[in-house]
Amino acid sequence: MKLFQRPDFAPAIIPALRNYSLSKFKDDFIAGIVVGIVALPLAIAFAIASGVSPTVGLITAVIGGFIVSVLGGNSVQIGGPTGAFIVIIYNIIQLYGLSGLAIATFLAGAILLLMGFFKLGTIIKFIPYPIVVGFTAGIAVTIFSTQMPDFFGLTITEKLPGDFLGKWGVYLRHFNTIDLSTLSVGLVSLAIIIFTPMISKRLPGALMAIILVTFGVWALKTFCGFEGIQTIGDRFGNLDTDLPHANSIGLNMESINLLLPSAFTIAMLGAIESLLSATVADGRTGDRTNSNTELIGQGVANMVVPIFGGIPVTGAIARTMTNITNGGKTPIAGVIHSLVLLLVFLFLMPLINLVPMACLAAVLIMVSYNMSGWRTVVGMAHNPKGDVSVLIITFLLTVIFDLTIAIEIGLLLAVVLFLRRVTENTAIRVYGEQLDAADSDMTQHEVLDLHPGVAVYEIDGPFFFGAATKFDEVVRHSLAEMPKVRIIRMRRVPFIDSTGLHNLQILIESSQREGIAIVLSGVRENVHIDLEKAGIERLLPKDCICDHISKAVVIANRIADSAV
Repeated sequence: MKLFQRPDFAPAIIPALRNYSLSKFKDDFIAGIVVGIVALPLAIAFAIASGVSPTVGLITAVIGGFIVSVLGGNSVQIGGPTGAFIVIIYNIIQLYGLSGLAIATFLAGAILLLMGFFKLGTIIKFIPYPIVVGFTAGIAVTIFSTQMPDFFGLTITEKLPGDFLGKWGVYLRHFNTIDLSTLSVGLVSLAIIIFTPMISKRLPGALMAIILVTFGVWALKTFCGFEGIQTIGDRFGNLDTDLPHANSIGLNMESINLLLPSAFTIAMLGAIESLLSATVADGRTGDRTNSNTELIGQGVANMVVPIFGGIPVTGAIARTMTNITNGGKTPIAGVIHSLVLLLVFLFLMPLINLVPMACLAAVLIMVSYNMSGWRTVVGMAHNPKGDVSVLIITFLLTVIFDLTIAIEIGLLLAVVLFLRRVTENTAIRVYGEQLDAADSDMTQHEVLDLHPGVAVYEIDGPFFFGAATKFDEVVRHSLAEMPKVRIIRMRRVPFIDSTGLHNLQILIESSQREGIAIVLSGVRENVHIDLEKAGIERLLPKDCICDHISKAVVIANRIADSAV
């Protein structure tokens, strides 16, 4: 395998533009406008929940969404800030400030870029589904918990703890400070979001809630003098409408070492969410995402966005599905979505100041509900216990501790789960009197008689470290009497690792000390090469490494008879 290979970089926009037509542009134009309208309240809400200004959310959606559409590997993917990052962004800002977030996001982009260059896009898709469901549900619960003060209008005088349990302790102590007017705004907003799709599925509930509730609150303030409901302008002041300037990130080895774990979490979460979104989109469109190109596009987006003060970017499932539903055909729809948000940023920011915080809290509560996938969680309760345990552990780690720990331990669980499954699929069978020598594709069976003192141990599956230990236990305890000859049948061993080679060498040497001969049968060419490199071939006579079981049985019977 070559260390340096040509990158798998083929942006979906290039073939899309080759056969572009006015008809496709009309579809993309309509879809882009709709997605831009849907993305507007989400970009603002996600930014505020993450601890940054609404302006930052729009900047991220404009720049990040544009780059993802132009450089990504999926034709309909819409990129931007998402709810999945809220928890990790908030924690990074609390610990390291906005400058730390910029460094972590830039490093995450570099990690994603390298993952794409080294063609790891396909591997990311193999992360077990229970882990994805577990930390997605955990993020949803965490997002929900962060919206309680704004939704209920709680007056909290002490600093909120960063941990989940600590937050709820503070909430319960201050629950007697609920502001009924704020709660009413939140409930009305939530009702509009829930019931709008029942009137028309084309109307974005979140946007309708923001428009109607904002107008209502503005009317109360203007004509009735009612000042009890906090708005975005009350909390953040007048929002800046100037285009952002490029700033230096301030990278150095100290900051890299400090923020690399957080960057890794952002990168892994971004890769998983983006490729999950792309996979869902492929199921609807029939296309096939270039996973490595998608990671490269996401990587570039996350390296550029923090230079202009933005937060992490990833593929957004809800916005991507909105794009598909409204007829988006090519990445041009994503570009138009970014232009729509840019126009809002330039000309409509003063109106954003009027949006009530309780209304945004209702938007995020609905987002967390949709993210939770509770139906999926309930449905998975009937799955194997191992999968359910992994889901629960990942969920609890995400909620009680933080996303960094959940991602790291979740990936470790993914590896353990994979190894467990492979080990379970590696079967060890023992034969002591007769052996059916036929392969599965043969119609006639050849039954071979094993002389007394001959035992056959067949390995069916990869002979790696998990299976090697299992094989060693079977060999030691399978037969009541010690055999004179052990045939190790390896026709179905596709590969052998260093642990398997080590255990096989120990078995041969210990068997020989006990006066037991070893015969290897059906060794594949690649496994034979590994045995030769490890020096195991030299431990056995040449005729004791056979290409077929019938030859191995003849040799083993002869050795057993001569030992009588």
